[in-house]
Amino acid sequence: MKQLYESGEMYLETILTLSQSKGSVRSIDVVREMGFSKPSVSNAMKSLREGGYVEVDDMGLITLTKSGREVAEKIYERHRVLSQLFINIGVSEKTAIEDACRIEHVISDETFEAVKRSIKK
Repeated sequence: MKQLYESGEMYLETILTLSQSKGSVRSIDVVREMGFSKPSVSNAMKSLREGGYVEVDDMGLITLTKSGREVAEKIYERHRVLSQLFINIGVSEKTAIEDACRIEHVISDETFEAVKRSIKK
């Protein structure tokens, strides 16, 4: 597996959420959702494909591989949990979502698991 950086995680998370809402995902959907240029998304898809995180079929449909889905689900769970935590403690929804989006990529597994445990109490 190729090293995955924050931007790669964001792409995988976006592909996951788009596939949940739309069913099928193409690069143009990612362009529209993320607001990036077509060449940027094309380069990212190439890198994710080479890293074994996505597959793109002859019709341009993007699907997550097993490892791609695992990363995407992990990041998306962090996003949901952290956003809700911040909202619950009084942060505005817009700020909570923005902060969660940044933190979800750098928080350690240990700290995130502790956050989840503390929420369940």
